Amino acid sequence: MRAIAVINQKGGVGKTTTCINLAHALAQQGHRTLVLDLDPQSHVAASLGITSGQERGMDAVLLEGVALDEVVLAARERLSIVPAGLRVREVEQLVSGGVERGRRLEQALAALTMPVDFLFIDCPPSSGLLAVNALFAAQEVLVPMPGDYLALHGLSQLLRVLKSVERMQQRQTQLWVALTRAYPRRWLTREVLKKLLHYFPEQVLATSVREISALAEAPSFGQSIFEYRPSCHGAEDYAQLAVDLIERRTMQWQTIENA
Repeated sequence: MRAIAVINQKGGVGKTTTCINLAHALAQQGHRTLVLDLDPQSHVAASLGITSGQERGMDAVLLEGVALDEVVLAARERLSIVPAGLRVREVEQLVSGGVERGRRLEQALAALTMPVDFLFIDCPPSSGLLAVNALFAAQEVLVPMPGDYLALHGLSQLLRVLKSVERMQQRQTQLWVALTRAYPRRWLTREVLKKLLHYFPEQVLATSVREISALAEAPSFGQSIFEYRPSCHGAEDYAQLAVDLIERRTMQWQTIENA
């Protein structure tokens, strides 16, 4: 199982959109996928049109020690989710338990019995205890980055948190960066890409996800982009981004120079 934390401390970068559409793309390509919602905004279930009335989810796992298998919901063929739950915000307020507070998700995943090929963890836009749980549990981190300079500034704090977790884990986490909400013909997008390729060589995934209104509209219908508008650029981009992840395919300087 490849466990991937999707995280960025800046809001509005396409984090949940990336989680949902990448997971559905991989499911359509034959991979068993699971999405865990650690964001108190709880957008994963709603974005996929799931209104089961289930109030327990990741909050029960992290606060009560409930098994992940007990709170998994089927979303689509080969795609399952665990919603955030009404109390997931309370995880940030835990004061007892020391470093083990940050390992609760890692321990829960170790006991997971359902077969999963790709696991995505939708993280909150913060570096609190929920994000730390995700970083301890994941072997890979995916950072969605829009094509603007303000998003670059938030990366430094995230990288400090990641390095701290790596030291405690005594292992290195694979970092991926995905350009989202991109306007390929804009000068600013190209400049941001150059910065990313400079600081993260061989880590920027090959496909940039173009900004289109359909990606923002799809969740209001409870659908992924592949259901809402399967022939649009957004569906094409996320399908290719899924292949990038599978094949670990990254962007090269020639991509910008030949654009």
